[in-house]
Amino acid sequence: MKRRRNEQEETQTMEIVWQTPSNPPKRQDYIFRDGIRYVKPYYFEFISHAKNRWAGKTIVDLFADEFKGRPRDYYVSAVKAGRIQVDGQIVPISYVVRPSEKISHFVHRHEPPVMARDVKILRLEPDVLTISKPASVPVHPCGQYRKNTVIGILQAEHDVAPLFPIHRLDRLVSGLLILARSASQADIFRQQIESGEIKKQYIARVKGVFPDNEQVANVNVNYNAREGKSTVEDLIKKIISSKGKSACTKFTRISTNGTQSIVLCEPVTGRTHQIRVHLQFLGHPIANDMLYLSECVNQRSIEGLSADRAAAKLVPPIIHNQCEIYVPQSTDEPIEDFRIDPMCTNCPNLAPKGYDGDEDGLWLHCVRYSGPDWTYECPYPDWASLS
Repeated sequence: MKRRRNEQEETQTMEIVWQTPSNPPKRQDYIFRDGIRYVKPYYFEFISHAKNRWAGKTIVDLFADEFKGRPRDYYVSAVKAGRIQVDGQIVPISYVVRPSEKISHFVHRHEPPVMARDVKILRLEPDVLTISKPASVPVHPCGQYRKNTVIGILQAEHDVAPLFPIHRLDRLVSGLLILARSASQADIFRQQIESGEIKKQYIARVKGVFPDNEQVANVNVNYNAREGKSTVEDLIKKIISSKGKSACTKFTRISTNGTQSIVLCEPVTGRTHQIRVHLQFLGHPIANDMLYLSECVNQRSIEGLSADRAAAKLVPPIIHNQCEIYVPQSTDEPIEDFRIDPMCTNCPNLAPKGYDGDEDGLWLHCVRYSGPDWTYECPYPDWASLS
């Protein structure tokens, strides 16, 4: 009891600077350790409005039921300390939530780590920026990521803002990323995408000897957001799902060493995990894609892991050849201290629970986008060489 009282007293006397989305990332916000990019934990206000299903619950029950990443005792302490508020007011732990009320949760935010690879600028034009996106880094703020994103890193390290991504690459996918530097240019790109004027090319390293003639996967894709995984509709059993969306990808073999192959992938449509699941459907999944190599039931809820991280924990690691490993430039710097928050459930660790930062990207890389009067390209990654 004495320790908890001391922690509460320390929390009340701490001088805390709360950050909001308007606070731009800065170079000094990052810590590099053993080839991994961390973000210094920082104070942040999460805001939500009470959903109808939340109405009638006490403020503590609401958080304990809906946000299971922290123990109930934490939410009790957070409400008492004023770190959870309703409409900007401190409330008792017995407070009953009503629909549409503004609920604020002030947290000591720990972002997941990413690999410490450069976000390399390929072309910087007045209206367009193209970069080589490293694997493991999400494009824009989402979920637990805010500063550890392509947008955040470009702003912090290159002072480039604002930026408008005109397409997206999954977090584990690398390669060409096109960003407009104005809303009007972004609209031009989006109109070209919607009208089907843009062609996309990726390369993948897959299992087995891929056929030497063009293969076309014209199979509906159904993405299960809860499981974080896509499936194709069963054409043999002629099972047609109302949830499945039409999807088409063309594949051409570039090279093979008799065990694995490098394949050019040209998606005609743009469904979630389309290339990954279509390659699995053809019997040649991406050779390090644990999510689509495994037949195990996904357990993404364990420790709040993403589908890919959960799959990686269920499947034995692949033995890599030397040519298959990225060798990032040495970016390690002296470890900087950060403030330990007495109420934080993640301190003193840099990363939140469940994230060890030990992951490589998929062998899937965007190499080329072309439109009516423009083409942007990105160099091949090291793993594209099978020699």
